[in-house]
Amino acid sequence: MGIEIHLEEMLKSRGMTSRQLCEKVGITEANMSVLRSGRCKGIRLHTLNRICYYLRCDVGEILRFDGKLGEDEDHEED
Repeated sequence: MGIEIHLEEMLKSRGMTSRQLCEKVGITEANMSVLRSGRCKGIRLHTLNRICYYLRCDVGEILRFDGKLGEDEDHEED
């Protein structure tokens, strides 16, 4: 996709369960599961802010650019 989600690794390194983070952030376990798996198409900045706050991390530790354009890779670059 171009953006990789490393939430699972952050949860493990912080010794926190997905359920605990859901309760703190205020999102459903289903939404957390989609986010953790990398299948999400977007994330609200408010949610990302709360995740970073409770995991005591930077956005770049959760979201990383893999150097690829993503779904639009078939398009020629200008």
